[in-house]
Order: sequence, then C-alpha cells, then structure tokens
Amino acid sequence: MGKKIAMLIFAVMLVFALSACSDSADKGHNMDHSSMNHTSSGEIPEGLKTAQHPAYKPGSGVILKADHMKGMNGAKATVKGAYDTTAYVLNYTPSNGGKKVKNHKWVIKEEIKDAKNKDLSPGAKVTLKADHMKGMKGAEAEIVSSEKTVVYMVDYTPVSGGKEVKNHKWVTEDELSAK
Repeated sequence: MGKKIAMLIFAVMLVFALSACSDSADKGHNMDHSSMNHTSSGEIPEGLKTAQHPAYKPGSGVILKADHMKGMNGAKATVKGAYDTTAYVLNYTPSNGGKKVKNHKWVIKEEIKDAKNKDLSPGAKVTLKADHMKGMKGAEAEIVSSEKTVVYMVDYTPVSGGKEVKNHKWVTEDELSAK
C-alpha cells in the first residue's frame, strides 16, 4: 500500500512539473506559469452542456494554435469533449497569495460561483470555482472579456517534449485547426 501511495505522489508531482506554463507575458498574459495545476480527472463542471454542433467532435485529431502553456502552440491534440458555454478572460489574485494573474484564458461560466445563467460583463467582480492553477479556486477575479463559444477539453503532447497533458481545460474553436 505504501509503495502505491508513493508512486501516486511521484506521478502527481511529475504531472505538475511537466505541465508548468510557459512565459507568455509578451502575448498579454501575466501569469505565474510555474503554478499551473492540471488534473487528469476530466471532471466536467455541473451544468455544462455538450455542444450540439461543434466544429471538432470528441475523438477528432486537431492542431493547437493556443499558447496557454509551453509547448502547446503547434501540438497535435485529441478532442476529449466539446461544450457550449460562455468563456471568460479574467484577472485574479490567487487565494494562496501569489502574484496577480492578468488576462487568464479561459474560465467558463460554470466555473464561476453564482454565475448560473447570467452573462457577466467586463468589470464584474466574481469568485472562482475553477481549479486550473494553484490559488485559483476561491480567488476573487474581475472579468476582462467574454465570448459565447464552444470550449474544448483536449489531450496533447507538448511540441517542446515531455509527457502527454490529459484533459487540458479549455481551448476555444479559434485556437484549434484540423490536422
């Protein structure tokens, strides 16, 4: 039993190490990229609806055009899920006291406390339920912009090398292209 727990802890630490964000400050992002906290659970937020007519269906092979993380732009990926929602760019101060994160892409409506069926306007103050990065869950945030779109959860192997990233949340249709 002890060996299994030790191996699990090692695997989790390895996932955190391999999924650290790249420095994208020149792209309008101001993130502490070492704090990316990916989970491979594939858990879908309550209330999120499967997209009726996504451009890329689950199982589709795609190329990523997003640069949320090091090695993401140009990576081959597989669509795990496609969902209709509102996606937000936001600024937030991590609940664990880290540096302010600016222009974080993407948090979806279902990951914002008390958002329910409301569309949130730029400047709205919200509390995050998302847990994409350390310190995100419970953080106070401000909406920068939003778009009604299809968001995708994807598995991909970074072009910079390393292990496959499972269930990355979220990329939008315009951040994908056909293989």
